Parts: sequence; C-alpha cells; structure tokens
Amino acid sequence: MTDKTVLITGATSGIGAHTARLLLDRGHRVAVTGRSEVKLKAFLDEAGPSDRLLGLVADASEWQATELAVTRTVEHFGRLDAAVANAGFASGDTARTRGATIGAGDPAQWSPMVLTNVLGPALLAHAALPHLEATAGRLVLVGSVVGVKNAPANLYSATKWAVAGLAENLRMYATTRGIGVTLVNPGVIDTPFWQDGEVPPFALAPEPIAEAICFALGQPAGVDLNTLTIRPVGQPN
Repeated sequence: MTDKTVLITGATSGIGAHTARLLLDRGHRVAVTGRSEVKLKAFLDEAGPSDRLLGLVADASEWQATELAVTRTVEHFGRLDAAVANAGFASGDTARTRGATIGAGDPAQWSPMVLTNVLGPALLAHAALPHLEATAGRLVLVGSVVGVKNAPANLYSATKWAVAGLAENLRMYATTRGIGVTLVNPGVIDTPFWQDGEVPPFALAPEPIAEAICFALGQPAGVDLNTLTIRPVGQPN
C-alpha cells in the first residue's frame, strides 16, 4: 500500500484512533474527525506533531460538518484515497448490557445514535465518493457483529443492520465508478464503547480491527473486498 490520504470519522478513541496511528506509522496521510474539541486535541497531542495528520472537529451526523471535513481534507492533502465511516456509539444501557434498548431503554437517547450510526455513513459517502472516484479509492464502513446476528430488542443492533444494507447498496453503486466498498464488522472489542460496563473477558483489543481496516485499504484498485467479520475467539454469538 503506497502512501495514501485517508479520512476517518470518530477517530479520537477506540478503533478509529488505533487505525489512524497505524496508518501514520506506515507513512500515510490521515485526517481524523471528532465531535469533542477536547478529545480531538488530546488525540493530536498524543499522536505528536506531524505534517501528515489533520484534526477536524465535526459531527458525523451533520451534513455541513461532514462535507466541510471532506473538503478540508482534500484541500490540505490534495487528494482523498479512502474514507472510513467509523463514528458510532450505543445509547443508554445498550453498551453495558447489549440489552433491550427498545423494550426498556430511554427513547430520548435514540435519535443521536440512529443519526450517527446510520445517517453518518451515508453523509460521508455522499461527500467522499466524487473524490474517491478520482483516485479509484475505497470506502470502508465500520459495522458490527450485531449487524450480522440480531440482539433482542436492541436498537443499536438495528442501526448496524442498516449499515450492512447501506454497504451493499453503496457497493452496487460505487463499484461501477471504480470505487471499492468494504464493510468491517467487529465483534466484542475492548474500547470506550462499553462506558461504565464490564468488558467481557474474551474481548479483543482494538488493534486487530485497525489491522483489518488497513488490510482493506491496502487492496489494489479493481479488488472488490466486500465484508470482513472479526470476532474474538470465545465470543458466543
């Protein structure tokens, strides 16, 4: 994989942050977005000064912010070779219990999650695809194992099923324009997703998922790598 320009949404922690660091370590140019200016600054300070790193405050669920992030990335680095729709979260008790969000959750918390998890990747695709067509690039969507195997009454799971559907209909559109589309489905990963909940003992570190994303980004033009599902050994579903 030659040096590329990659934009990653929601990359101030977890899988996105690990992917950004891995790409930087391998000589690529990386733009990262995050909703929190404080968290973004902390990530940039930890990563250290680099002319190959651009930090942007942007909410992945908002069109103008997403469009501006893509525009600024292209203006800063001159091109866009890949975009990673990584931003996403689980509302309320979902992260702690993998449980009954629809049956027992707080509906007031649902809208931001649905907008970020479902609308966010669509907005990024809309903004990035013209630039990816120019570079024969790749769009990566980060889904979840719960977007492959349902969880009872779990709205987070439903949002990730939507991401899986979006990845496939985007693939049908984008590949006619020379753009690869890859869906990466992590299983249980030890990240801030779990908030105050207990992380299962078999959880993977984020690094293997970052490696999977880099593997997808490293595929040559013309290779339509569609889906990577990565569970830790011991995950029962």
